[in-house]
Amino acid sequence: MKWIDYIALTLTIIGAIVWGLIGLFQFNLVAFCFGTNTWFTRIIYVLVGISGIYLLTMYGRIRQTMD
Repeated sequence: MKWIDYIALTLTIIGAIVWGLIGLFQFNLVAFCFGTNTWFTRIIYVLVGISGIYLLTMYGRIRQTMD
């Protein structure tokens, strides 16, 4: 299960970097690399979103280890 955590964390970090670039420079790295609104770009966005939702479960897992 640990490998899923690492994949989700990596995708979420990539998503954070992309949002940082959009906020600072109005530059969308994903769209630049893979095109605007292509099926591959949309898959990347969906995977990053799913990873963020999955990482929400980390709060419960951290709380369990502290009890």
